Amino acid sequence: MALSSRLRSLAALSLAACAGTALAAPDNFPSRPIRLIVAYPSGGISDTVARALGEKLSAQLGTSVVVENRGGAGGSIGIDAVAKAPADGYTLGFSSTSPLTLTPHVSHVNYDPKHDIAPVMSVMYSPVLVVATHSFQGKTFQDLLAQAKAKPGSVRWATSGQGTIGHVMLEQIKAKTRTDLIMVPYKGAGQQLNDALGGQFEVMSTNASPMLTQHMQAGRLRPLAVGAPKRLESLPAVPTFAELGIPRANLTSTFGIFAPAKTPPAILARLNTELNKALAEPDVRDRLLKGGVVPTGGSAAQFAAAIRGEYEDNARIVREAGIKED
Repeated sequence: MALSSRLRSLAALSLAACAGTALAAPDNFPSRPIRLIVAYPSGGISDTVARALGEKLSAQLGTSVVVENRGGAGGSIGIDAVAKAPADGYTLGFSSTSPLTLTPHVSHVNYDPKHDIAPVMSVMYSPVLVVATHSFQGKTFQDLLAQAKAKPGSVRWATSGQGTIGHVMLEQIKAKTRTDLIMVPYKGAGQQLNDALGGQFEVMSTNASPMLTQHMQAGRLRPLAVGAPKRLESLPAVPTFAELGIPRANLTSTFGIFAPAKTPPAILARLNTELNKALAEPDVRDRLLKGGVVPTGGSAAQFAAAIRGEYEDNARIVREAGIKED
């Protein structure tokens, strides 16, 4: 979900930071393969980054890291699998923070977001781009708002689903600009992107990804605005929502590594140290940056504090926006 100021500071931290001086993990850890559950389908930026980290972690720990994709429900299915796994360090999850900080406010989940999951490390934040399809004839975000005001209901805005970051972004824009923008919810980014290329709607909000970048570079999709702390180096002409006068829509998605809540602190500390080391590797950092995302890193305590703050922020946003479960 939204990258709050608490999480933005993580990007400036040393990627070599560790969780502290907790007691050492058992000498035999790990003694068998580690399962890394990715809470999204294969092929996306989340899957790419998780597999890159898994490869490094495997080499560093001397054991296999088996990646398992458990997509669905905006990441909640994968997080639920992590929450119910044995708390022994051999099951980890890779997900955005949304299943812990946003989804519980808008729909039922089968886990306790505050007590069933242990944050291990923030990995990256992903800017949220608003891009136009060939069905929209304007050139700027201001043109989009002008059309929505002149012809209410004529702008269809695709998101990845009810209660997702794209939905929250849209509600913030509607509240600030008082425009009639029609949400078209999807269950995932794949079909959303396919329909965007087919011009099935005028605009969509979606996370940065290599595939999206390719389509923008080819001119098939046109970026209008971005949710990010600052303009992206790869898209220097695209303004942030803060610049457009809608700071509460200036949202990003944050991703990290999680474990079952009762995983021993010593094991969590060992994993945090090794993950920070893996994230600091130049080839991993380059893979993230080329994919349009920004590496973060830092301690488990910092990540947990940021998630707590984000949970409270999202409770307010959802309440004020009137977002409810379908």
